[in-house]
Amino acid sequence: MPSYHLKQLAAISGSTLLGKDAQVDNLLIDSRSHAISKDTLFFAIKGRNHDGHAFIANLYDRQVRHFVVSEAVDPLQLRFPEANFIHCANTLDALQAIVAHHRQQFSIPIVGITGSNGKTIVKEWLTKLLFLEKKVVRSPKSYNSQIGVPLSLWLLETKYELGIFEAGISLPKEMACLQKMIRPTIGIITNIGSAHQENFSTKEEKIHEKLLLFQEADLLIYNNDQLLVDQAIQQKIDSNNTRLFTWSRHKRADLQIMNIQTQKQQSTIEAKYTENTYQITIPFSDEASIENAIHCWAFLIATKLFRQAHLPGFASLPPVAMQLEIKQGVNQLTIISDSYNSDLNSLQIALDLLHQQNQHAYKTLVLSDILQSGEDEFDLYDKVARIIFQSKIDQLICIGENIQKHVALFASNSKFYRTTADFLIALKKKKPSNQAILLKGAWQFEFEKISTELQQQANKTVLEIHLDALVHNLNYFRAKLYARTKIMVMVKAFSYGSGNGEIANLLQHHRVDYLGVAIADEGVELRKLGICTPILVMNPEIESFEKIIEYQLEPEIYNFQMLAHFAKTVNNSGLHHFPIHIKLDTGMKRLGFEEKDILVLQKELLAQNQLRVQSVFSHLAGTDEAQHDAFTWSQIKLFDRLSTEIIQTLNYPVLRHVLNSSGIERFPEAQFDMVRLGIGLYGISPSKQNKLRNISTLRTTISQIKQVDANETVGYGRKGKVSGNSVIGIIPIGYADGLKRRLSNGVGYVWVAGQYAPFIGNICMDMSMIDLTGIEANEGDLVVIFGDELPIWDIAKQLQTIPYEILTSISRRVKRVYFQS
Repeated sequence: MPSYHLKQLAAISGSTLLGKDAQVDNLLIDSRSHAISKDTLFFAIKGRNHDGHAFIANLYDRQVRHFVVSEAVDPLQLRFPEANFIHCANTLDALQAIVAHHRQQFSIPIVGITGSNGKTIVKEWLTKLLFLEKKVVRSPKSYNSQIGVPLSLWLLETKYELGIFEAGISLPKEMACLQKMIRPTIGIITNIGSAHQENFSTKEEKIHEKLLLFQEADLLIYNNDQLLVDQAIQQKIDSNNTRLFTWSRHKRADLQIMNIQTQKQQSTIEAKYTENTYQITIPFSDEASIENAIHCWAFLIATKLFRQAHLPGFASLPPVAMQLEIKQGVNQLTIISDSYNSDLNSLQIALDLLHQQNQHAYKTLVLSDILQSGEDEFDLYDKVARIIFQSKIDQLICIGENIQKHVALFASNSKFYRTTADFLIALKKKKPSNQAILLKGAWQFEFEKISTELQQQANKTVLEIHLDALVHNLNYFRAKLYARTKIMVMVKAFSYGSGNGEIANLLQHHRVDYLGVAIADEGVELRKLGICTPILVMNPEIESFEKIIEYQLEPEIYNFQMLAHFAKTVNNSGLHHFPIHIKLDTGMKRLGFEEKDILVLQKELLAQNQLRVQSVFSHLAGTDEAQHDAFTWSQIKLFDRLSTEIIQTLNYPVLRHVLNSSGIERFPEAQFDMVRLGIGLYGISPSKQNKLRNISTLRTTISQIKQVDANETVGYGRKGKVSGNSVIGIIPIGYADGLKRRLSNGVGYVWVAGQYAPFIGNICMDMSMIDLTGIEANEGDLVVIFGDELPIWDIAKQLQTIPYEILTSISRRVKRVYFQS
């Protein structure tokens, strides 16, 4: 991290230092952050809905001692005598001035990306494509605002060779501020849509505002099929100082797109540059992904970085998560709520996610008026109708006075309601069933009321699953793999408690190579939910063989009896070469063929043609503990030798895999052909790596608060003894929900109002009691059982167990709610 003295920063920002000089390296604008050290500098920024000065006391209590403020300093110095203050007129201006200075210390190429859609995806894809040849620093997440950009640029260090930063605006005059900080040498304009159009008089005005980012750029890359963008660039950008690199499908351009062939989840793009023809393949078929990929391709060509070696990178581009909420509804419904953006581009993105819900054949879209698009109303809804028609929605429900004017544009079975209240009246009379429903509405239409009406009974106890964190964890492990290495993800035990269909759908969308389940019934359930990814059944029973064949599951075979029975079952079904997976016991002493069995096993496999060995694998006993490394290596070497012997007798390729989550982190040399990702996907790193994101939060609320007098008791068996006057909270979660009874009577605790509250008395079947004495809490307040505030590792330590047990114990009656952001 960069390091500056307070005296330097005060001079750079034209401010006054009051207090001692000190060195800082961490800029902080969010007081809730846990990324706090003694070298943190907090900027007390005043926003529309908050004032950072209000959080100085809290941060001071957490040992922060350096602050940038705009309020009078004398009272602050009296309250916080050990603090140092940089006083300025405007803290946001000071932040931006400091970061602009920091940016100027670097002469590396800096890429600035702007546009209405696609900024984050292009940034992430470029970073992935350049991973092996450039040390790239980029904006975290979607940090592209007046605050996000300076926090991104602060990441610049001398070790980087290229910077990629997003720039987003919603108001006039904002881009000039971002340009002063980023000063990109290379520019990319992605798709210009209608987002934030309400703050600009015309689309041309918004485009001109965005082009301010590139007034000092050496190179500008864009799609000249966007007529208004092309015209504005010709008018505003001096081509004598800035080289323009264009790509197009329809016009003459530097990179001429000749042909695009799309298949299911794949597109092949052919283009001509100078006199040569090139081709890339990407694992997407939607229009937005194709456009984003071409932006990346154009960048590589324009900067003379494109190589044949980039082709596998294009073929494995990862999806980038969006902000959505997915939850189960009544009557076997899946509800997708999306009110992040109300424009055409976000509609298309949300529709793509709707179609990923393979557990339902029937898809419904509930759509509100699209507000503040800046487009002619008829043209707008004509485009909406085309998008919906192309998406092949089974049922369209439109809500709003504007869209209702254009009934003729939509399918005859579409339904129209003037207000959300009108639709709710109809919904109460008859609720839909067994379908996926996308609620896509501007916030003014209060579609959350529709969501509430459709969702399962309101349970105050909820397990929140953050799918963007799951995607992050998947990509974290994928980044550790060789390009050739496949990945199997374990979704057994209800996806470690996270839910079968939703997790499997996401993993299938992210194109994992295999899913792993424990028993055949788990695989059958996934097949019924529309999952077509290959599924390995780890603990099959002979009685389940016919079901395994019927649903095209692939069994683990671990002894000769099972091998013979399954071969016979396959033969009776009239099938040949049915895939199986051979399990070897290399030291775990669980299931598997042992070294003494290999010779006979080879003969048995050669003597039949009903079965085809898809993979040979084993389990490692201690990859998460360094004390077992010698034993782990002995297992790996034995597996390598035995699996090689088996494969050499077969005349076809066979996959090999032995690594689990901690093995991927600690034994990368043993990747073989595939790895098995389990608990690590769900944010638990047995090797205690802190680069994974927590994906699960188990939360509930306070149902009632009681005053309990000294010497009274709480709960069954009068086990909760109160020594003094106390405040007790009752929360609606118990051991029937998966909350371990062993946490009773002060063994465990929860997180309430920023503090720990211990359990008091015995945990009951459906509820529990917590001690709120000294905590300012109210009925209805949030209670975290585990999550970011109270890591699941802490619960595991209290119970003297492992996080696996806690996650897999969460009852199915606890509602799962899924988020992407």
